[in-house]
Amino acid sequence: MNWLHRIPWPFLIVVAVLLGLAPFTPQPHLVEKLQMLAAGELSRPLDIFDLFLHGTPIILVILKAVAEFSKK
Repeated sequence: MNWLHRIPWPFLIVVAVLLGLAPFTPQPHLVEKLQMLAAGELSRPLDIFDLFLHGTPIILVILKAVAEFSKK
């Protein structure tokens, strides 16, 4: 995970917030797709791609935080 240390925190956080909340109205895609996943309705390839696209930056923030705090 050496590549993860090269991504600056400010950039990663901004991308995670913007993609995690986009589109801002009526409901963020990430929230909608997570609700669909919980209800067992996430089956269309486009919906799966949306979940991956909007969720990846948040996963990267979590991985970077775990990597940073576990090395101390």
